[in-house]
Amino acid sequence: MNTWIFLRGLTRESRHWGHFIEQFQRALPGSQVIALDLPGNGQLNQERSPVRVQDMVVHCRAQLAARNIKPPYHVLAMSLGAMVAVAWAHAYPQEVASNVLINTSMRPFSPFYQRLRPGNYGALLKLALLGAAPEVWERNVLHMTSNRVDESVLPLWLALRRTRPVSRASALRQLLAAARFRAPAVKPLAPTLVLASEQDHLVSVECSRALARHWQCALRVHTSAGHDLPLDDGPWVASQVRDWLMEGTASSRYHRRHEEEPSPTSNPLPLRQRPDVRCLLRPVACRPGHGRARPDARGADALAVQRLCAGPC
Repeated sequence: MNTWIFLRGLTRESRHWGHFIEQFQRALPGSQVIALDLPGNGQLNQERSPVRVQDMVVHCRAQLAARNIKPPYHVLAMSLGAMVAVAWAHAYPQEVASNVLINTSMRPFSPFYQRLRPGNYGALLKLALLGAAPEVWERNVLHMTSNRVDESVLPLWLALRRTRPVSRASALRQLLAAARFRAPAVKPLAPTLVLASEQDHLVSVECSRALARHWQCALRVHTSAGHDLPLDDGPWVASQVRDWLMEGTASSRYHRRHEEEPSPTSNPLPLRQRPDVRCLLRPVACRPGHGRARPDARGADALAVQRLCAGPC
């Protein structure tokens, strides 16, 4: 069973996923989905929001450890949550098996006017400075983040706001954390899929394109959905993740099957059963698509170990 960690964005909590968790589990049966709250949001709304994304990673890991949910994790995250996923994969690469990043933006790949489109500046300032009523605030958020604008979600959103309100201080601290975060220049070890919305009116789709271009990772773009892609078209998101995983699984199986077939001039035992290979593999933290051989491996054995580690160990 694969464990999926879901992370939402700025001031949003785990219950804002709505029906998407069910849609995801239907597309990927057998997946365990754990939706976490960032400090300051949801069940953690009484906690102080960190001003560093890296500190949010610490909180997420502590929540999972307290629940005895062990890595590796697949992480699906959007906006600010996607920054947390990237920082997590960078700091603890052995824990993150894959990342799915939805409509996010990061320095140094994108300028500020793409990370928050200028057309939203006035509305956000008005809401923040005038202290808009909860219904006005949530309706504006819906119109900024959704192109489908299904107002049937508003009663739930208002209920979440009443029962677990996010303080203004927490919102500002999360905004500061997102603005300060700088993504690593090197491509993460974890296989990464970037999902974006062509018609995102909050964050430019160019942010996702720049990220995928710099890291040379997979990019899928929805032609009509808004910033809250799982809300506007959850089944599309789930199917893109499923298809991407199937492509990776098929490739991994292909390489593993062919590398384990003995050649007439080689040791007749499969590579995984050869003691000389096992001793090379033992200290290596293998990751799909990122095999490494120990420095003391030589020649054909080094190549064989490297290829063998390209599949799951």
